[in-house]
Amino acid sequence: MRYLNLFACVVAILVVLGGCSSAPKHQAKGSGPPNIVLIITDDLGAGELGCYGQEIIRTPNNDELAARGMLFTNAYSGSAVCAPSRCSLLTGLHTGHSAIRDNKELEPTGQQPLPAESITLAQVLKSRGYATAAVGKWGLGPAGSTGDPSKHGFDHFFGYLCQRHAHNHCPTYLYRDGDIVNLPGNKERWESGVVPAGATYAPDLFREEAERFMSANRSGPFFLMFATEVPHLALQVPEDSLAEYAGVIDDAPYDGKKGYLSHPTPRAAYAAMVTRMDRDVGHMLAHLKALGLEDNTIVIFTSDNGPTYTGGADSTFFKSASGLRGLKGQLYEGGIRVPLIVSWPGQIGARATNSTNSTLTGNWDLMPTLAAAAGIRGSQLPANLDGIDLAPALFSNATMERDHLYWEYASAGGWQAVRMGSFKAVRRNVMKAPAGPIEVYRLDVDPMESTNVAAAHPEIVERARQIMAGRTRSEIAEWNFE
Repeated sequence: MRYLNLFACVVAILVVLGGCSSAPKHQAKGSGPPNIVLIITDDLGAGELGCYGQEIIRTPNNDELAARGMLFTNAYSGSAVCAPSRCSLLTGLHTGHSAIRDNKELEPTGQQPLPAESITLAQVLKSRGYATAAVGKWGLGPAGSTGDPSKHGFDHFFGYLCQRHAHNHCPTYLYRDGDIVNLPGNKERWESGVVPAGATYAPDLFREEAERFMSANRSGPFFLMFATEVPHLALQVPEDSLAEYAGVIDDAPYDGKKGYLSHPTPRAAYAAMVTRMDRDVGHMLAHLKALGLEDNTIVIFTSDNGPTYTGGADSTFFKSASGLRGLKGQLYEGGIRVPLIVSWPGQIGARATNSTNSTLTGNWDLMPTLAAAAGIRGSQLPANLDGIDLAPALFSNATMERDHLYWEYASAGGWQAVRMGSFKAVRRNVMKAPAGPIEVYRLDVDPMESTNVAAAHPEIVERARQIMAGRTRSEIAEWNFE
């Protein structure tokens, strides 16, 4: 395991060094370390935002965020599914080294917990004096476990601890700092053919909670991880948002036979969920501006993995994966390519509007990047991070060179993947054949990964094989390939 075991010592060192460190180079003068708002959507494909080419679903607030900040065109999630991707983002480790490498369900509720020795971005930022909160979906351990958010640097949590629980956007309860908050009028399970209407919509509560946290900590600095469960299924959205699309999009009822709730207008519901989420982003940005915090707040928008394939969602109709091969649960491009927008007024994208950057980046880069923006660098960070500081890309619009990105995923037969420049290597069915064949694709000329060119590039196959062999063994036996 690549973790620091003497966590108390690490925190003490970080506090001392954090207090002594100089202000980051890119910081609004006289304002102290920047506030950080990290927005993580759930199953949102890169192609589902207007700024990434979406033509049906309206996302004006994210489009504006991209126009005044920076949009990354080669951004990847940490994994093809939820829990390992979130672990990767928070710990700065790719799935060949991270503690959580797949979704592993616990009974009666929750997922495999983040180990006590894992150090998260929230813990690192707290060493710099940040107030910290996680709002929305967690999925890295149930209440009281080693993965409880309160044990990983978050002063405050409100939302779903279990990702199965988050499949209902109108739940009967949520968690607030370990306590259950009941939501009267909601149901744990909705009858087939019945779409919740007039019930309490959890995403609305999350936006309100986020704004309260920002108001309460306006003196800063603060770190808010806003992990909305939208647009993950089930298809549920209040009627006022559904009305924006119902009768406008060609639609047919979804019967619920492939999981989750049925819905009479599934495409309209899905589009409405994304647009309502975008509206929430707009509300939070307006709230930051009203508090006078806009110029000293970094806002990041991304997704935990690619778009889904079931439950009434129609990723083909919406071109949710931007035409790329694969969806959620696969390590082809469509399963792991995600939106990444970073905004910091006056700092990022200040040279021109609509700044884009093609640097290869995985969500594990956010740990060192955001820590550096807060003035935490080098030995002040946990050792052996896989992520890199994206400052040259963000502040100088440089295309950063890096050796490779790596992913692994134990489910669906087992997958490994490596991105090396314009080449992408994929190995499937790893559980049965750990040394099996490696596919190679030239993404610069074949973004759809339609033609395997492994035979023409034995040097790429060999380099990918070496990188894949460099993974560390997981302490969870079922996540290993040999």
